[in-house]
Amino acid sequence: MNRLKVEEALKAFLLEDIGDRDVSSVLFDESHTAEACIRLKEDGVVSGINCFKWGYALLDPAVQVELLTQDGNFVKAGEAIVRITGPVASLLSGERVLLNLVQRMSAIATLTANCVHTLGSSHTRIVDTRKTTPGLRLFEKYAVRVGGGFNHRNGLYDAVMLKDNHIAAAGSITKAVQKVRSSLGHMVMVEVEVETEEQLKEAIEAQPNVIMFDNQTPETMKRWVELVPDSILTEASGGITLANLESYRHTGVDIISLGALTHSVSNLDISMNLSISQKEAIHS
Repeated sequence: MNRLKVEEALKAFLLEDIGDRDVSSVLFDESHTAEACIRLKEDGVVSGINCFKWGYALLDPAVQVELLTQDGNFVKAGEAIVRITGPVASLLSGERVLLNLVQRMSAIATLTANCVHTLGSSHTRIVDTRKTTPGLRLFEKYAVRVGGGFNHRNGLYDAVMLKDNHIAAAGSITKAVQKVRSSLGHMVMVEVEVETEEQLKEAIEAQPNVIMFDNQTPETMKRWVELVPDSILTEASGGITLANLESYRHTGVDIISLGALTHSVSNLDISMNLSISQKEAIHS
């Protein structure tokens, strides 16, 4: 991840939660220090672990963060992934925001890894979509990469995707592709979504960079792939889940895009436990 962008985002996240001050921190003064251990409470692939280091560095330079694993590693429930020492008030002020973020990123990485394993293809790539949480796209798309997947376009600005509404407004696939080709530079990729074989044939003639098969069966996709020249990438999307992903293994498509990687994931359970000098423990 781009550290500058991450730090800007983390500042906003921490400010949203802390506001002017953490009023609970009146319990502690600067002499109250502790060691915290962050553990997974369920098996998963770790992602975003540097957020603990960068987040606490922004919050309090006195906090020391030791990473015990690295992004992309599969970790068993109960294993420690981070050890943190420093003022109790600072540890607790940053805890919830950073746990929330890493829990979500690790869940996405874990689901992506499961999808890649289930598909079991050396040819077809698993990719994400723009169905990300507003404000978290940087983190969520990074988590997909950590899980062994790849990123689709990052936003509306870096590639053209001509979907049904674009095509209807333009009048046809041919007109839509011609218009964007004449208006944009040669470095901008163009993708066209098709829903029928008639649209597929028109799209092939228009020669975009990518053709997406929208909501088609594996059998139809396999037949359509044979019609598309090697110069055009093929993508499958719509109605594909972890439960039926394996059936798309032999379709021959180059890409399978899954919005569920980011829009339907449940956070991985991760917790932080503090140990203070009086041998008391605060569980969060």
